[in-house]
Amino acid sequence: MALALTPGWFYRLVARPGLQRLAARLPIARRFARRDGAGLFDLVQGFVRAQVLLALVELDLPRRLLAGPESVETLARFAALPPDRMQILCQAGAGIGLLRRLKGGRFGLTRQGAALTGVPGLSEMIRHHGAFYRDMSDPVALLRGDVETELAGVWPYVFGGSAPPEVAARYSDLMAQSQRLVAQDTLAQISLTGVSRLLDVGGGTGVFLDEVHRVADGVERVLFDLPEVVAGCTDASITVVAGSFRTDALPKGADAISLIRVLYDHDDETVMRVLCKVFEALPYGGRIIISEPMSGGTRPDPHTDVYFAFYTLAMRTGRCRSAQELGQMLRQAGFGQPQMPRSQRPFVTSVLSAVKPG
Repeated sequence: MALALTPGWFYRLVARPGLQRLAARLPIARRFARRDGAGLFDLVQGFVRAQVLLALVELDLPRRLLAGPESVETLARFAALPPDRMQILCQAGAGIGLLRRLKGGRFGLTRQGAALTGVPGLSEMIRHHGAFYRDMSDPVALLRGDVETELAGVWPYVFGGSAPPEVAARYSDLMAQSQRLVAQDTLAQISLTGVSRLLDVGGGTGVFLDEVHRVADGVERVLFDLPEVVAGCTDASITVVAGSFRTDALPKGADAISLIRVLYDHDDETVMRVLCKVFEALPYGGRIIISEPMSGGTRPDPHTDVYFAFYTLAMRTGRCRSAQELGQMLRQAGFGQPQMPRSQRPFVTSVLSAVKPG
């Protein structure tokens, strides 16, 4: 049966099992068939790779191996595992590029494995992923909205509520650890030249403002977040204002206002209200700074359009928006044309800034 030369004819041809068998035998096509097959298998085994990573982190092996390579037997005693099971884990760790197998059967860290221990908050985020993976166990049900997600209860404030002290402490600690790298990448993309007073809205315990002090110590810093969150700020040089951007007006007097990983936690209606409040609080010429993972939009991104899109979906509020979408919302709120510096690590964060005209 002949294939009609419609736009999809080539892909229908590739999908034929007979062609796949033929391609595996032809020298020219074999390379492409092998690459496609390996790529598909990487997708199939993706969850297992993530669970191997979790096991390495839970057993604290990367940190243990910072001191140098060790034998499987030594690592097994450290982790209270049978040596044959530790061998399986170490082999898998080497297979995903975090460990390396040395002569004599010892295992050490790769450069990437060492980096795993040095990224602020990464190990805690990996441990935290258990709730996310359970929510993703039936992705179709998640997409249809048929499940009550566990992740929605991990972040207690996205729906505008409060939380018990122990939940607030856990939330604040995880946020503080994960925000450090985001803050550093944000400040690498923007300049605070000309800013005298910066208001950080939804800034948790002040991690971003702490990093601001490192690069621009002359900037007066103001932190705005919920009372139970800002209670964890211990920096006496930061002015703390407790409140909710859902219900309260934002403090005035700042010539720049930052929203660091805030907007993607919330729905469009809430985001528009926040942007309008920021516009109202800023003077003419004042600047808004938005920093968060952003969708690739018309050029789908392999990180933000996969991980963060489904993470926000499991949170049951918010979404991973593109820079174009956020830019349109900024203009609707009254801001001028947004500027977007190039991000070196979009999987960490991207930045948009805009000025209040006048």
